[in-house]
Amino acid sequence: MLDNVTVLTRGGIVLWSKAFSQLAPQGSQNNPIDHLLRNVLIQEQPTSADGYSKDSYQVKWAFANELGLIFVIVYQKILQLAYVEDLLEGFKRLFCVAYEAQIADASVLHDYSGFEKKFDTLLGALEAEDSQKQKTKAPRQFKDTKGFQNTLAAQNPGSNASSATSSPGSSFGDLTDAGSVGQNGDKLDEKLQALGLGSRRGGKGGKPGGRKAGPKRMGSNVSNASGTSVEGSPLPTATGKVLRSWDGHMATSAAPSGSLDYSDSKLEDAGAVPQEMIGTGMGQRTRDGLYDASEMDARESDDSEDEDDAGSTTATTTRGGGIFGFFQNLTASKVLTREDLEPVMAKMREHMINKNVASDVADHLCKSVTDSLVGQKLGKFSSLLKTIKTNLEPHIRKILTPRTSTDLLRDIFAAQSANRPYTITFVGVNGVGKSTNLSKICFWLLQNNLKVLIAACDTFRSGAVEQLRVHVRNLGAIHPGSTVQLFDRGYGKDPAGIAKDAITFAAKEGFDVVLVDTAGRMQDNEPLMRALAKLVTTNDPDKIIFVGEALVGNEAVDQLTKFNQALKDFSGVRVPRQIDGIVLSKFDTVDDKVGAALSMTYTTGQPILFVGTGQTYTDLRKMNVRSIVNSLLAK
Repeated sequence: MLDNVTVLTRGGIVLWSKAFSQLAPQGSQNNPIDHLLRNVLIQEQPTSADGYSKDSYQVKWAFANELGLIFVIVYQKILQLAYVEDLLEGFKRLFCVAYEAQIADASVLHDYSGFEKKFDTLLGALEAEDSQKQKTKAPRQFKDTKGFQNTLAAQNPGSNASSATSSPGSSFGDLTDAGSVGQNGDKLDEKLQALGLGSRRGGKGGKPGGRKAGPKRMGSNVSNASGTSVEGSPLPTATGKVLRSWDGHMATSAAPSGSLDYSDSKLEDAGAVPQEMIGTGMGQRTRDGLYDASEMDARESDDSEDEDDAGSTTATTTRGGGIFGFFQNLTASKVLTREDLEPVMAKMREHMINKNVASDVADHLCKSVTDSLVGQKLGKFSSLLKTIKTNLEPHIRKILTPRTSTDLLRDIFAAQSANRPYTITFVGVNGVGKSTNLSKICFWLLQNNLKVLIAACDTFRSGAVEQLRVHVRNLGAIHPGSTVQLFDRGYGKDPAGIAKDAITFAAKEGFDVVLVDTAGRMQDNEPLMRALAKLVTTNDPDKIIFVGEALVGNEAVDQLTKFNQALKDFSGVRVPRQIDGIVLSKFDTVDDKVGAALSMTYTTGQPILFVGTGQTYTDLRKMNVRSIVNSLLAK
């Protein structure tokens, strides 16, 4: 029933392989093992709990991190092989035990052909067991049900009802249920021993009856590990209430009210823009004279705190509430197993979700870290905390690192040399700050001496056109002599037609950039999503930027997924457009809960171009990957 089984190193060298049917040649686009290596293991694309699917194939794999090996099983997706998990684990154990010395010796090439007989023995036994189960499958008798056990217990309160129907032992073909696994040891080891293939290296000791009862290891209680809450970020210091004075029936601030005086005596200053609107976070000029936005403030890592925690056993015991505190309870010089990591991975997942990371992304990170840690041997007690962080950081950094160019200016200058305007469309849900961040990006473009036309395509929200008109007036006052105009057709018109007319006008008048503002819409509103797809398809903008809030968690994944799906479903073209970049707004309100950046990048695979950090035109920052990583790993 299988198609292929393969053992290969992390460097891609195939040590042993057996083909049951012909796969596509290695290196081709249709080879499932090549797809697994490239898309899942290298690019870390998400997979389902059932493994990785490629065309008609289903691929299961397991790591032996202590030897640097990958074990792969390929079979037809239509088949429901109940024994594939046991086969994969037994396959891995047998190979590691049989060839551990040869794998460690990389000076010469070794022959692994003798493993085929062992694998065939294991596969035949598991297939026979599965076939026997299918034949003997029948409805349970009443005496085997829980209702019978409860009735018997009520009639005989002093007796142990469960012992009346339990079998005295178990054989290879009749394994115990999940409730007695702890008494009968590792079922897979029993299978391998029954077949004369031995047990796994480092397997559970003791007699077949089970292990001796002994003192529990610290941190082995799963409920205690998961019950400890993760330490949250410190609450901001509360500010005092601003005093108010009352003038008749009107409440006024105790501060001077001169700034609220808009009498005729101040009309001569009406064109001036307050410094508070520009802000103090101006960017820097590059060697080429271009204006570049500043990076977001970097957050320092908690390495010094980690060293203090790891250096004191007493402090570890009393401060066990941190995300990685469970690792400090593990025994030194222990080979980590998946069972050891499950409690702390649950705690890590909770920590990530508390940082606004979407649950799907948190699950992916926990799985990646678990796969990389299983089989590793930790030599020093103090290195446990740093080991988990060291393994987690590259996975987060890999998601956040842009896979495409984020240099908008280079693309704009390329369009400028082709004598056409560069078009950017801003999309997103209601109230996330599309118009505000559009004006910030317009300020950035004007600083680089570019001519900007803003197209008011939000023809639904009252005041949307007036809001853009105020921004255009302010930006014109900030940059005297610059060219920034508003193109609008009022309310109730077709946004796709307005955008098309604006692009035509910009090309005729020599504008360099067209910024298209669209109406906010919920991702489940089909009529508005159809209108957005029509606007994108009709005008084919150079960049589609999604503006999202840094405050959201799972909602970010839902928004981006449905926006992309709507652009695909309602476009009516063979190659539909998708979101090309992200602007994350309200980033100054989340402190260290920066998980939305990770969720949005993971969902789309597209970079975060800017983050909004305030209400002034200079509150636009480039994302600092290291700062995001440090915030996510902070306690």
